[in-house]
Amino acid sequence: MKVLGQHILVEFCDCDPFALNNKQLVQKYMTEGARRSNATVITSVFHHFSPHGVSGVVVIAESHLAIHTWPEYGYAAVDLFTCGTSVNPWHAFEYLKECFKAQRYTITEMKRGIPDMSTADVVIDHKPAAAAR
Repeated sequence: MKVLGQHILVEFCDCDPFALNNKQLVQKYMTEGARRSNATVITSVFHHFSPHGVSGVVVIAESHLAIHTWPEYGYAAVDLFTCGTSVNPWHAFEYLKECFKAQRYTITEMKRGIPDMSTADVVIDHKPAAAAR
């Protein structure tokens, strides 16, 4: 496979409900996470739901960082997708883990890219989700 990017899917659990329900904080944390990853921020869009929850995306030149929060459960689903070799999504992960005060988390990492189709018509690569840490 020609690897074009890293895709980290994170389940943050037992987080600070106040932070997860504050649109301005979530946007600030996600944007700063992108910067700490050495990404080039293009734009961002965030929305606060009633009565609670925030969803948003930071569009970066190298792909995106997205989040959906459920403050009532202390939970956030975070998607860190970066392309190229100059950006490190793990820096964003570490920063966001601290910002949201996640007590538990699970991570699934995927390499994104172009499969080698010379040997098969369909490539299936299934791995079980990472255990809670």
